[in-house]
Amino acid sequence: MLGPVPLESPSFWRRNALSLTFGGMALASLFGHVMVGCAAENHERLLHSLSRLELWQYLRSGAFLSSLFENWESEFLQMALFVLLTVGLRQKGSSESKPLEEGPEPETTTAIADAPWPVRRGGVWLRLYEHSLSLALGALFAISFVGHWCGSYRSYVEKAARSGETIDHGLWQHLLDSEFWFESFQNWQSEFFSISVLVLLSIYLREKDSAQSKAVTAPHSQTGS
Repeated sequence: MLGPVPLESPSFWRRNALSLTFGGMALASLFGHVMVGCAAENHERLLHSLSRLELWQYLRSGAFLSSLFENWESEFLQMALFVLLTVGLRQKGSSESKPLEEGPEPETTTAIADAPWPVRRGGVWLRLYEHSLSLALGALFAISFVGHWCGSYRSYVEKAARSGETIDHGLWQHLLDSEFWFESFQNWQSEFFSISVLVLLSIYLREKDSAQSKAVTAPHSQTGS
């Protein structure tokens, strides 16, 4: 007599569909950013009777680097703060918040042998691992901020050379430049606003089967997904 047919393990695509889909959309958007950005930059150079930039030259330009990193900077800042602030802050009824009153932590059924190695090692490695998500996002924000700063300064130098203006400050002084902070704040405010909208809309609205939504039948007062 034949035994039960073993279940097939999920395919690679099914196991990684979310990250692959978003990664693909990110690469497609980056390609569009490069192509239209290069066209816009060459149009600007044409108005100043300058030679066109090849694609590889545009990828090294301040205009591209500044626009790339200023967007990454705001995204990583938003995610790092969201991870940190949701540790201690609550929003009644929102699926993006932990419950207002938390019960005792459920006992884990995972054997210590199957836990990530920092958990098995303990000590300082465990302490770092407990905050590894916010540390990684904070580091990515810092890298993106420096990339935006340097790219913005290079863009400033390129524009000054293009128009024949004098370069009146260096890289460190550029941290006080209003244009640099205008680029940052216009992105930061949009990220913080979008998170605020998501937190509040998730109180009253639903998306069936989404991990970011409460169950359709859940009352508005239910906090957490």
